Parts: sequence; C-alpha cells; structure tokens
Amino acid sequence: RKAARQLGATDTHALPGNDEIERALRDYLSVYQSEEHPERVRELRATALAVMRELEQFSPYLTGPVLKGLAGPYTGIELQLFPDSAKEVEIFLLNRDIPFESSDARRYTGDRARSATVLALDWAGVPVRLSVFDSRDERVTLKTSQAGKIIDRAAIAELTQLIAREHGQP
Repeated sequence: RKAARQLGATDTHALPGNDEIERALRDYLSVYQSEEHPERVRELRATALAVMRELEQFSPYLTGPVLKGLAGPYTGIELQLFPDSAKEVEIFLLNRDIPFESSDARRYTGDRARSATVLALDWAGVPVRLSVFDSRDERVTLKTSQAGKIIDRAAIAELTQLIAREHGQP
C-alpha cells in the first residue's frame, strides 16, 4: 500500500494487507517449496541461535522472516540487541575481527520513532542485521511503524524451544 501511494494511487483499500500477504506466502511455500523451505528455515534458525549465543551479553532477540518461518533463499537474519551502549557491540565485533558496516535506521519503540544503529555483517555466509537499541528499550513494545503492528521477537530460550518443537534439537 505504501508503494502504491508513492506511485500516486489514491485508493489502496483493495490491496491486500500484510496478514493476507503472509498467508499467501505460507501457502505458496507449502505447495512449491515443501521440502527445501523447512530445511532452510531450520538452518537459518540454528545460525541465528549461534549468533545470539555469541552476542548473549547484549540481550539478543530474533525477529523477522527467520522467526516467522517465512525465510526465502536469500533472507538474512534480523536481530535486536539491547546493550548499555551501541559502541560496546562495535568494539565486541572489532575485537573478534568480524567486519561490519554501520548505518542508522528509524525504529519505533513504544509510541515514538527513534534512530537506531544497524550493523550489517556476514556470519558463516549468512547476512545478519543487528538493530542496536538502548538497553532501556528492551521492555518497551517495538513496532513496525509508529501506529503499526507489534514486532514478534524471541530470546535465546524461546528460539531454542521453537527449534526443538518445529525442527528437533539444535
């Protein structure tokens, strides 16, 4: 809908919402990628768990398509981190010779927009994006937009349970 509005379309009510698109994507994946898709999701979740364990001191949470089980062949891992300082994460990565690129992005915490540092890196051949928030934001509702949907997320324990339930032990 946002893209349609940017292209000048005024009536976007007939377009599908995110929930409808997600259902259609799940249907497509179950029909056309019934064997390879669950394996890809399992691999990405296992990699995400390894990254999260390495970054455990920064209170990591998995979000996005890997958590939802909608990851495609080129999907990266999206993590949220809540350190005392964004610099701590950068120093952590530098000390371990893990190259990364840093940028800023708008993220929505509670009822306000704020700038968050986003660190992009490669972990065992998988792109990983770390959205770094203030440690106080860990208990605040994070949303897709100021008035948008709440972002689902899973901590290490929750992801471990999800992997065990859906894929067998990691």
